[in-house]
Amino acid sequence: MTRPAQLLHELLDQAAERSPHSVALSTQGGSLTYGELAEASVRMAGRLHVEGLKRGDRMVVTASDGLGIALLVYAASRLGIVFSVLHEQVRGGPLEHVVKDCEPELLVSDDPEVAHTAIRHHLTFLRIEELVRAALDPRTVSAPLPENPGTLTVDPVSLIYTSGTTSLPKAVVSTHQQVLFSATAIQACLDYRADDVVYCPLPLSFDYGLYQVYLSALSGARLHLGTVAEAGPPLLRSLEAAGATVLPGVPSVADRLAWLLRRGTGRLGRLRLLTNTGAALSDSTMSALRDALPQLRIQVMYGLTECKRTAIMPPDGDLTHPGSCGIPLPGTEVFVIGDDGERLPAGEIGQFVVRGPNVMAGYWRRPELTAERFPRTGGLFPELRTGDYGWQDKDGYLYFSGRRDDLYKERGFRLSATEVEAAATRVDGVTSAAVLPPEGRRTAILAVVADITADEVREGMRDHIEPFKIPRRCVRLDALPTNGNGKVDRKKLAALVEQTPATSVITEALQARLAH
Repeated sequence: MTRPAQLLHELLDQAAERSPHSVALSTQGGSLTYGELAEASVRMAGRLHVEGLKRGDRMVVTASDGLGIALLVYAASRLGIVFSVLHEQVRGGPLEHVVKDCEPELLVSDDPEVAHTAIRHHLTFLRIEELVRAALDPRTVSAPLPENPGTLTVDPVSLIYTSGTTSLPKAVVSTHQQVLFSATAIQACLDYRADDVVYCPLPLSFDYGLYQVYLSALSGARLHLGTVAEAGPPLLRSLEAAGATVLPGVPSVADRLAWLLRRGTGRLGRLRLLTNTGAALSDSTMSALRDALPQLRIQVMYGLTECKRTAIMPPDGDLTHPGSCGIPLPGTEVFVIGDDGERLPAGEIGQFVVRGPNVMAGYWRRPELTAERFPRTGGLFPELRTGDYGWQDKDGYLYFSGRRDDLYKERGFRLSATEVEAAATRVDGVTSAAVLPPEGRRTAILAVVADITADEVREGMRDHIEPFKIPRRCVRLDALPTNGNGKVDRKKLAALVEQTPATSVITEALQARLAH
């Protein structure tokens, strides 16, 4: 019997040993078997070794090439390198922050701007396109790898940068052991199969997308890497063309699919499972999907980067426990505490606390914040104070009520109002800014006091924050309403915003320009 994987790349090696000729990854341009993917990752690791990277070094990747990212992740694991995958739009100030924060030895991208950043910081820069081309060429002679790099299961394997209550992202440290436990526990709940085709329209910079690589290797499934564009109008055609059986989605993807199916433009007879995270799915969307696809099962999930996945519903569990976000992962515990830190009984609202091997190691170079959010109470594992509030029923099902801080999720991304506001106030001509997080069907709204137009504010923010984080609606006000403590009164702000003309809503043409 094969021993459980101890290091991340062993997931791939074991899949290649079980079924070397099964397709591992596919794109519109072609496919790779598990055997080919494993061999290519060894060649890529050889190249990184030649560049001088070794155990404990950091590598930052910012690109849209999903195949290249998968290869780099496994190659990094072979050498004990700690990788960080950033959204392809991370440039300028946000990229400078990451570089200064984690001090990588290597930047990987295809963007000349990233190359210039590497030069300014005296870092090695490699083009991902060239790395992939060489790794996929069987004629490439792989440089010898260290016989034993000395990597331990408790060593870090990745840094995932996530928005928080400060104006700049912080990195969650994940070890091999924590990632492998989380992936295995999630697979036990979702039960991906060797004959599945997992269609992933999500960027691999989103850990939900990246974990599809691990889940597919665990199960032997084929992972088809879609694109963000394919999650729009072409979604139905793309799913049919790929022969998708599993769709990991976020609400915007599920909503789009339901809308397309209502038009009767496809049948998707093979699609058996849709998973969801990022925000709650609406009842109307789930009903529409079930009406159009009787064979489809839906699994609602809830989690944070700090513990990857907190809870998962059984298939169609929302039908028997409406409003719940699931039950804790196998081998983990979730309970609810009051403001005094004491556990609360079933039915009472308090803060969710997570215990188990899925709780990550903490924040990179943030000891005070780590101590606050990951307190050790004498047990084997640290606890995670999530900052999320809700309640738990007597059967262990969790019900999410809201967040303690200013984090919100939109279009599948976890965002920080503080980060968005800080980016807006860095724009010349902006005096102050405040964000109203999404509520109901309303998207996030940015309110500013500025002597430039709303469109100019959004355009200027591109120099300070990734375009996908910029709210679609921006309104100009003479002043932001405040309470007695001098803080922004968001209730009054919401009322003011409702009175503003609809012309302040971003146009589709401008949104498309911001996205590119």
